[in-house]
Amino acid sequence: MIRSWFFPLSTICCVSLLAGCYGPGAGGGINSAAGRAQARPPVGSSQNYPEGTVIEPDDPQIRYIGHWDEVGIDQQAVTVNSGSRILCAFTGHELSGRFGVHRITNPAQIYVSIDGHSPALYKLDSRIENFSPKPLAGDRHTVQITVKDVDERADRWVPPLASAVVFKGFILAPHCHVLPLPPVTGPKMEFYGDSITQGVRALSMALGPNGSDGTSDYAYLTATAFGAISNQIGFGRQGIIRTGNGEVPPAPQSFGWNFKGSKADPSFIPQVVVINQGTNDVIYPSSRFVPAYRAYVAEIRKAYPRAWIFCMRPFGGFHAEDVRRAVEVLHDSRIVYVDTTGWLARSDFTDGIHPTVHGHLIAARKLVRVISSRTGLKPIHSVGEPWWCISVEGEKAP
Repeated sequence: MIRSWFFPLSTICCVSLLAGCYGPGAGGGINSAAGRAQARPPVGSSQNYPEGTVIEPDDPQIRYIGHWDEVGIDQQAVTVNSGSRILCAFTGHELSGRFGVHRITNPAQIYVSIDGHSPALYKLDSRIENFSPKPLAGDRHTVQITVKDVDERADRWVPPLASAVVFKGFILAPHCHVLPLPPVTGPKMEFYGDSITQGVRALSMALGPNGSDGTSDYAYLTATAFGAISNQIGFGRQGIIRTGNGEVPPAPQSFGWNFKGSKADPSFIPQVVVINQGTNDVIYPSSRFVPAYRAYVAEIRKAYPRAWIFCMRPFGGFHAEDVRRAVEVLHDSRIVYVDTTGWLARSDFTDGIHPTVHGHLIAARKLVRVISSRTGLKPIHSVGEPWWCISVEGEKAP
């Protein structure tokens, strides 16, 4: 859906990605409300204003990757998962993003890549995010927005959410429009896990978005290597039995949901599912963990009868034998126990639990080999190749 709104030209900026990989762009530092121009749309809908065109979040040319609630009554798309993405192609020289901040107490952080440039980092604490400080050269562009981190320390499960990315659309330059993206051809993958799969503390010991990065995570790196369209579902503190931070229920109760009251897209059927659970269940005995883990895997198998399911030994070795035993008793040749023993050294962890960026890179390389050897799927990119230099079709940007 397209609407025209009045916005002063000085407050509308632009973004885009994937048309080329040019090296360092407008990245560096966090763009927040301080020092930004504050564009204010009028109340209600207006037509034919020449200064800016609003693209609603339900426009069919906008592509969402990951777990997104796209059917809300408030004209918005919502995700609570790090690693989720928004892709769009558009005309013109200007683009801004519109975001919901009402009741959000812990703003998420996103990366925005412009035509294959290195991504800029934004903290979503303003209704209008001006992504590009200068007009874009050329008439056609693409943009990729990737969620760096959704803060696990505030409610991100029970609406009204206090921690989430609430996307309300784009603002284009006058008389401009969005364009179709090429069809998706890569495999589909899903990753289920805890804070490790979320990318918590990958960057540093800092809690929250500052120290976390879902794009440096083993799950994101693995999916990118295969050119896959993926759902990356990681919730801090969550286990098979244990509840997660931010009001998130245990893994079996959260499976199949974006968040409470929002069902995940049933049309997304992955070829590969990776489970990395058990670390946070260390407080529970094997007698409780094994049947719960086995039931969880069986639930995923019921939802995806033909998928390959890879059950990872937690990197810290927690419940390792229990995970192996649970897989063994299921007697399913397409459910695979992934023994991660020796994958990571002590120096590959930030705090003894969460891998560093380098640790995630090592784990992803090993996981890619395991998945490829079992499924026959072949990686099309090197693990760790910058995601902003890869187009949505899985090809390198020219």
